[in-house]
Amino acid sequence: MDYFIIVVTTAAGLYFHGWLYLRIRRWMDRDLALSLAGADPGKRAYMLQRLQQARTQKVGRKQLAGWLQREAKGYSR
Repeated sequence: MDYFIIVVTTAAGLYFHGWLYLRIRRWMDRDLALSLAGADPGKRAYMLQRLQQARTQKVGRKQLAGWLQREAKGYSR
């Protein structure tokens, strides 16, 4: 019974850490997109759409910042 408890708590802890890691990465990506948008509400919505597009296209983590910067430059009111 002791081993069962250890296995269950270890598995739960690993799952929680993985979930938390992914959640923090999403928050960081969202903050990056919003920081490139500034205070303009239209540009903020545009950048969140571009972030979603980057996720759909599976843009890599290393390329995401440059990709979002190019998309921000292409924004027009």
